[in-house]
Amino acid sequence: MVINALNSGTKTFMADFEDSNSPTFANLLNGQVNLCDAIRRKIDFETGGKSYKLSQNPAALIIRPRGWHLDEPRVTIDNEPLSGAIFDFALYFFHNAKELVARESGPYFYLPKMEHYREARLWNDIFNFSQSYIGMPHGIIRATVLIETLPAAFQMEEILFELREHSSGLNCGRWDYIFSFIKRRRADRTAVLPDRSDVTMEVPFMDAYVRLLIQTCHRRKVAAMGGMSAQIPIKDDPKANEIAMNKVRADKLREVKNGHDGTWIAHPLINQIAMEIFNEHMVGPNQYHNRREDVKVTAADLLNTTVPGKITAAGVRSSVAASLAYSGAWVGGNGCIPLNYLMEDAATAEITRVQLWQYVKYGSRLDTGEHVTAEYIDRVVDEVAPTLKGGSITEKNLDIVARYLKKQVRQEWPSDFLTSDLMPYLAIADGCPPQFLRSVL
Repeated sequence: MVINALNSGTKTFMADFEDSNSPTFANLLNGQVNLCDAIRRKIDFETGGKSYKLSQNPAALIIRPRGWHLDEPRVTIDNEPLSGAIFDFALYFFHNAKELVARESGPYFYLPKMEHYREARLWNDIFNFSQSYIGMPHGIIRATVLIETLPAAFQMEEILFELREHSSGLNCGRWDYIFSFIKRRRADRTAVLPDRSDVTMEVPFMDAYVRLLIQTCHRRKVAAMGGMSAQIPIKDDPKANEIAMNKVRADKLREVKNGHDGTWIAHPLINQIAMEIFNEHMVGPNQYHNRREDVKVTAADLLNTTVPGKITAAGVRSSVAASLAYSGAWVGGNGCIPLNYLMEDAATAEITRVQLWQYVKYGSRLDTGEHVTAEYIDRVVDEVAPTLKGGSITEKNLDIVARYLKKQVRQEWPSDFLTSDLMPYLAIADGCPPQFLRSVL
């Protein structure tokens, strides 16, 4: 996977220790080893008579460590778990920073899940300490912050300021942003959103956040990165594939015309589509000249819950299936799965979980006329779960996540993060002492 990603023809490849990774210790350490080998051009792989090796000009490597909310319970300091974010960053930086600089690159990072500028300040302190510790000049680290929480949308300027010499820009972490929007508006019954498929980038609160991010970045002459298109190629159905690829085209065209300087894709075969659109509509390496001075985003715009759509029985069933499938795979050690021809990560499970909680909490009415209750969700879970078994989604893991989801929709308030709640199952499998874990079921 690492070889194919670096050879894909994209400008950069993000190696993800966060939302598309299930943080088993084996996944974390094998990932670090692969990155060390890739940086030193020593990575290769043979299988089924095929040989894989790096091209002459691989993509630049960017690392996304875990967010501040995730501990690393298998590594402790003074009998306290280490921060997962620090663990991922420190291993990569210590072993690779000098090698990267020697190869005329550098240690580049995406920083997830921030909610406050003080978290950016903490990262900046860590960057300064780490550069001094290995005898490297300050500023070799470059970081792009994912604006994927509602509180962070109100602090973009402050976040850029705190990172200063290390800042490369901001990114629209669109799927986690929807999750955060629901979670932070959980006490507001007027903020109940319709089916997930109706919450597009064109709805008012999403459009406002995107326009504000672009304006903020271009005012400071840093990159405003677009979000990920989750579509993946559909090889056995040309008609369905064309529909999916047209969705990618429309998404990337919207981004470049809004003023984004780059974008994310979920699959290497989509690179050509994204590159053609950005090359056609973006002259030069960025759009910093497009200051978006026309943008006048207010707090009310960022909180506008006017979203056309309905809460449907089919949508609830789809959310239950997505939540169980992803969570079941995650507990089984797989943090990224194709689901209905979309590449899904933890944001999918988080959005679906809090939406289902929201529907139960406020007794939302379906298009069928039926109210969503905890018992209704129980029935759907029991119907859907048996259809999902296969691969890393075992019957045992499905039982764990089905019980978890049933419990979640009954809580007074939703848990902050599913991944924090389910982490004990991974840690116990890795032999972590139970005193460092908390029970969730």
